[in-house]
Amino acid sequence: MIWTRKPTAICAKQLPPICKGCLRRIDPAHQAVYVRQTRAKESTMARHLITSAIPYINGIKHLGNLVGSQLPADLYARYLRGRGHEVMFLCATDEHGTPAELAAAKAGKPVADYCAEMHDVQATIAAGFGLSFDHFGRSSSPQNRALTQHFAGVLAAEGLIEEVTEKQVYSNADGRFLPDRYIEGTCPNCGFESARGDQCDNCTKQLDPVDLINPRSTISGSTDLEMRDTKHLFLRQSQMKDRLDEWISSKTDWPVLTTSIAKKWLHDGDGLRDRGITRDLEWGVPVKRGDADWPGMEGKVFYVWFDAPIEYIACAQEWVDAGKGTDWERWWRTDKGADDVRYTQFMGKDNVPFHTLSFPATIMGSNEPWKLVDYIKSFNFLTYDGGQFSTSRGRGVFMDQALEILPSDYWRWWLLSHAPETSDAEFTWEDFQASTNKDLADVLGNFISRITKFCRSKFGEAVPEGGTFGPAEEALIADITTRVQRYQAHMDAIDVRKSAQELRAIWAAGNEYLQAEAPWTTFKTDPEKAAAQVRLALNLIPLYATLSAPFIPAASASMLEAMHVEAAGWPDDVAAVLTSLAPGHVFEVPEVLFAKITDDDVADWSVRFAGTRD
Repeated sequence: MIWTRKPTAICAKQLPPICKGCLRRIDPAHQAVYVRQTRAKESTMARHLITSAIPYINGIKHLGNLVGSQLPADLYARYLRGRGHEVMFLCATDEHGTPAELAAAKAGKPVADYCAEMHDVQATIAAGFGLSFDHFGRSSSPQNRALTQHFAGVLAAEGLIEEVTEKQVYSNADGRFLPDRYIEGTCPNCGFESARGDQCDNCTKQLDPVDLINPRSTISGSTDLEMRDTKHLFLRQSQMKDRLDEWISSKTDWPVLTTSIAKKWLHDGDGLRDRGITRDLEWGVPVKRGDADWPGMEGKVFYVWFDAPIEYIACAQEWVDAGKGTDWERWWRTDKGADDVRYTQFMGKDNVPFHTLSFPATIMGSNEPWKLVDYIKSFNFLTYDGGQFSTSRGRGVFMDQALEILPSDYWRWWLLSHAPETSDAEFTWEDFQASTNKDLADVLGNFISRITKFCRSKFGEAVPEGGTFGPAEEALIADITTRVQRYQAHMDAIDVRKSAQELRAIWAAGNEYLQAEAPWTTFKTDPEKAAAQVRLALNLIPLYATLSAPFIPAASASMLEAMHVEAAGWPDDVAAVLTSLAPGHVFEVPEVLFAKITDDDVADWSVRFAGTRD
């Protein structure tokens, strides 16, 4: 049902348990429908835990980062909330390891100060894009430090951590051991010339620094490197191989991209290898065995890819400590109620190995009742005008720059409707212009502008009365009902592109109805019939706002505001929703929702973003 803006005394008396405003017209039939819908929704409510891959602290993220994790996670979280489910949506900044140290050094700031500053910057930009995190935490938090040390201690007690003396790259020019991400060289697998010492960003192959061809220090650029002995802790992932393999094989509903990468790491070559979880760095979680010191590990920290996923759990603790909630364990511990939680992760394909293998090995290996992920939605890469987006290399459009030139909904719509689900996708300014102009301006914006302006000119700024729905109206209602069901099915399956396509088709159905029925023509001979046509079209606007909110939340809020609707419930009964705005309900003709992107804009932005960011 549609709820209007101002509560009334009669509504407060009659519907205190469920009123979120009030019904424009309080009548028993509408009350009964609403109560049935509410009870049905309560009986099917579920609890959903959602995390998106936590972004590195080393600067502002680009659009490829956004569409690969945070944005589709927000889409799903907003959709589930709209359906009435209980949602916990968590993200954080990944603040340890080489990227943080290098970025802080470049900025000329202490690494702790740099991380605090960039966390605030990333949080502000995320809010600018409408990312609806329940909490945006920090992997450098005291909560994550304690939990990481706890897991290390438990895993050691389970026999899954081994102390290994190994040779590590030492830079004579820099006077220090070089962690793997301080080393770049040519990938021996694909020939990519800027592979890092832990992984090739091009082919995603797991590497060790010694595997690189022509390695060099990323600090000084020096090739004067040698191998020296150092002691580190290794997570014995190989001992978990069969258990991980069985678990991954059971996930028959996971995207092929997710399972194929996991299986490759499990079975290619020598199979799943043990993973070093400590580094010779100053910035990070100090190595401890729970609360106790770890002899021989003095001065070392845990590897960022060990502590970063643990931050997903710690972030919920931060949520409680920030006064936003009261019980984080019911989301994360199956002995405290998390057995009924569905946990979904979002990430780019380069993060899949750590989330399908290393982090699950940590959780499973602890033999403690922690919640394991139920579904991993992974994405391919978004490329930029024939090349790669790159935070470290400053190539492409970055999130702050995007918000400087256009409101967030333009970016949200294009990125989600072009999400790289089955293959890499490419961003070009020409396609961005064509897609947003057509979908947002010509289809959605045009529909709202046409019908509200026409109603104002012929009936005033209120829903007109008179006339009844005929075959054309009933056909539109039936069509929209079917399409809403398809839209819901795609959203439930987290098929992002298909969801966008169906939503676009729902918008288009309104335009096609107006074009076919032409109320401006009907009005000349049959004003009563035209009134019914206009009334149905106006009722589409709150429905469009509700369905569109996960994709374009700012525009959806503007649509509801213009229609003087405080909140629109999910359209479980489309026919009822499309009669919710009763005759006499006032509205305002909204401002233009989406201005068109001009050729001059495209020419300007193409030049502006042709180079690299400083």
